[in-house]
Amino acid sequence: MKESMSLIIDTGSRSRALDFLDLTKPRIAVMVLFSVASGGALAGARGADLWIVLHTVIGTTLVAAGAGVLNHFWERKTDKLMERTANRPLPSGRLQPMESLIFGLTLGLGGTSYLLATVAHQLTAWLALFTLVSYVFIYTPLKQITTWNTLIGAVPGAMPPVIGWVGVQGTIGPEAIALFMILFTWQIPHFLAIAWMYREQYAQGGHKMLSSFDPGGNMTSLQMRSYALGLIPVSLTPILLQVAGPLFLCGALVLGFYFLGKTLEFNRERSLTRARKVLRASLVYLPSIWALLVADHFLRGLLR
Repeated sequence: MKESMSLIIDTGSRSRALDFLDLTKPRIAVMVLFSVASGGALAGARGADLWIVLHTVIGTTLVAAGAGVLNHFWERKTDKLMERTANRPLPSGRLQPMESLIFGLTLGLGGTSYLLATVAHQLTAWLALFTLVSYVFIYTPLKQITTWNTLIGAVPGAMPPVIGWVGVQGTIGPEAIALFMILFTWQIPHFLAIAWMYREQYAQGGHKMLSSFDPGGNMTSLQMRSYALGLIPVSLTPILLQVAGPLFLCGALVLGFYFLGKTLEFNRERSLTRARKVLRASLVYLPSIWALLVADHFLRGLLR
């Protein structure tokens, strides 16, 4: 009997732990981690600077996780209206709103405090806090108000590599702006693909997504193609700034045209399958472009 009770308690504890983890949006947190690290690496981190990058990654990931939790808290009622989100920890009732609110604030403020304590350039912490505030208190409520929410939400979404750069350099230079623009531009076709896949559910949840007002997909497809096309020259700006070379040039062009090709396929057949392929292409593109940028940067450093 005691063993059975112990098993139930252990299972329940693991389940709650997984629910709390789910609130942090771990897949987004992983993307944040790589984006921050890429910004720090491109900023020229060497030796002791690598510890700064590590601290910046840890602190920013904690802040991003806190933003994810607070987003779940804010949207718990609308999440209940959509099939894809109804089983999340808060709308399902597995976790309570107050404990999630405390958890989110602890992560967000704790991550900011960690950055203030470990990274000399305090702008790093304030940029991370700005990212949380703009994501939770501007982007999240705007999802119920305007279709412009995707563009507005792309601003905090594009901050991680800037934070990584500032952690090492201390200032926002043109290189950091280039990284910001790559991630900003990438987000639009990425999120439009998701919005198209779940357009009916978003409408049920009251979210003002472009795809919900675009039954034929004409505007959705146009924006997907436009931003994917624009991403190609935007991704080449590190070359103009002389922080990337031939390896990155070749890889960025291949990735850019690959991503664009999937949006063109969606334009020809505006289906769930094609939208999912755009989403998958976006998920291939982002870590690959960061990996190329970092590899090219370090390779050029070795050859000097």
